[in-house]
Amino acid sequence: MKVKTSITLSGKILALIDRHAGKGVNRSEFIENALRSYIASRVRREQNAHDLAIINRHAARLNREAKDVLDYQAPL
Repeated sequence: MKVKTSITLSGKILALIDRHAGKGVNRSEFIENALRSYIASRVRREQNAHDLAIINRHAARLNREAKDVLDYQAPL
C-alpha cells in the first residue's frame, strides 16, 4: 500500500534525480528504489557487524580448534 507523503529536497538533488532516473521513471519511484537500496545496505552492515562480534567473541577457541585440525595434517 502506498502512502502519500511530502518531503523537501534541494534543487540540486531534484536535478540529480531527474538526470539519473531515466525516461519513464518518476521521482517517487526513483526515490523509493534508492531508499530501499540504502536501507538494505544498512541492514547488511548491521548484520555483518553482529556476525563479526560473534566471531571475535569466539576467536580464541576457533583458532585453537583450527590449529588442532592443522596439527593432524600430513606434512607437505
